[in-house]
Amino acid sequence: MSRYGMTRALARTTLTIGFAASLCASLQGCFLALAGAAGGTALVATDRRTVGSQTEDREIQVKALADLGKQLPDSAHVNVAVFNQRVLLTGEVPDDASKQKAESIVRGVTNVESIVNELAMQPASSFSSRANDSYLEGRVKAELIAYKDISANNFKVVSERGTIYLMGLVTPDEGSIAADATSKVMGVEQVVKCYQYIKPEQAAVANAAAPSAPAAAAPVADEPTVGAVPDAGVTSKPIEHQAPAPVTNSSATRSGNTGAL
Repeated sequence: MSRYGMTRALARTTLTIGFAASLCASLQGCFLALAGAAGGTALVATDRRTVGSQTEDREIQVKALADLGKQLPDSAHVNVAVFNQRVLLTGEVPDDASKQKAESIVRGVTNVESIVNELAMQPASSFSSRANDSYLEGRVKAELIAYKDISANNFKVVSERGTIYLMGLVTPDEGSIAADATSKVMGVEQVVKCYQYIKPEQAAVANAAAPSAPAAAAPVADEPTVGAVPDAGVTSKPIEHQAPAPVTNSSATRSGNTGAL
């Protein structure tokens, strides 16, 4: 196949993956949307964060990505996920100095309350690995929708090299149910809980106050990343296993927001 043909094939594959990820997000209603308004736009979502908190999260993410892109080596590949001012860093960096520098950069962003630094010191992941992560995120989100005792809208799902990170404002019971469900999804190698815990009564108040998403809102694309672009490759099937994946707790590198509303 010619270089031009390969480029077109890669573009079609990328578009297909992006569409599938967006479809999964729209099916479960776990999305952010830009709603037009006179004089500006507003962020809305069907989760427990206030609209102001959601706006701050998006601003943190945009600023962190911009600063990381300017200050980290080109070989670094960093994903930034933000929920209720807690920042989760995943991806790959060339050395420990880059890992610590990434954390320091994000710590300097306004309104960041805590950081979970899960960056791995290794070469940037391949195209097939990232495609598989997008697939796993969709599988996990679909699994959470099936559980009656929790709302999938209260969880943010991030996949990195087969490890699933769960973020959200949840009660301990909700967090355990979601983690257990995620651990049983085929292809998930490990589950890491990055929750901010709240009490059941706080959850009830947050549920009542949660803004409703517009019916025709458009889903936002996958979490942005900064850094190394992987080589093209064939998307791989998730690794199959029968036993549930191990579940662990994350450790925020800087204490701050406890998740109380």
